[in-house]
Amino acid sequence: MAPTQTLPRIKALSQSPFIIDGKVISQSVLADVSAKAAALLTRGVAPGIAVVLVGSDPASQSYVASKGRAAKQCGFHSLQYDLPEVTSESDLLALVARLNADRAVHGILVQLPLPKHIDAEKVIEAIDPAKDVDGFHPINVGRLGVGAFDRALIPCTPAGSMIMLDRACEVLGRKLAGAEAVVLGRSNIVGKPMAQLLLARHCTVTIAHSRTRDLPEVARRADVLVAAVGRPQMIRGDWIKPGAIVIDVGINRIPAPEKGEGKTRLVGDVTYAEALERAAAITPVPGGVGLMTVAMLMSNVLTAAERAGR
Repeated sequence: MAPTQTLPRIKALSQSPFIIDGKVISQSVLADVSAKAAALLTRGVAPGIAVVLVGSDPASQSYVASKGRAAKQCGFHSLQYDLPEVTSESDLLALVARLNADRAVHGILVQLPLPKHIDAEKVIEAIDPAKDVDGFHPINVGRLGVGAFDRALIPCTPAGSMIMLDRACEVLGRKLAGAEAVVLGRSNIVGKPMAQLLLARHCTVTIAHSRTRDLPEVARRADVLVAAVGRPQMIRGDWIKPGAIVIDVGINRIPAPEKGEGKTRLVGDVTYAEALERAAAITPVPGGVGLMTVAMLMSNVLTAAERAGR
């Protein structure tokens, strides 16, 4: 079936776009995780997560705090290790080894970015793939690439984005199979795994990036547009095909002088107000994909605990 039959082209929107609410969807995911975690507890298995933070980066501290709150909400056994900026790579690797051996810990998350003197790839590869709840270990990346989803731990942001995309398709009465999807950004954390997940759902996928010729024109082909470039409001309204579903992964802080001197606000990679004029569904920033990332981390911890308890 041709993509235009599966996802019809829309010349003009007859109603306001569907706002894909990350708060509502993430709370639904967390409620499901909590219920399944409670069932595991009756079998004597308490899902456990260990979060490691090196240094005092404010953004990282905020992310770690939100993960801690979510773990508590789900009833997980939660540990947090706050290490000084000067922590050596060998000491960090030793901590990871101890957590790998701890049967009460099912998920290990080392918050990125790490200080420059620590090799992040070496640390990621040191984590037991069965406890790699970020989904960054090469073994999990490989399992995702070959479609072995039953054995992989999938990166949280792409996994959450897919749930939001499914919700939009449900509301709009569409199917993903046959759709043309464009992923703007080729990072190992979002762009590449997002493309793999879309391929697994039978989309025709293009990964575009800074070297792509005529980037706006490529974006305009998309029935599904995933923005993951990390540049504030880079994607303008006229880049978006009328009736497209837009998943904005970007979380960027920009000056907000209207709020007062030195104040900032969060925006996505998409120019939201312009996109509202053309998209059939869109994720907001804030209140979109970022909330789903934390929820899917909890889901991955649960999955790891269920597999360990078999």
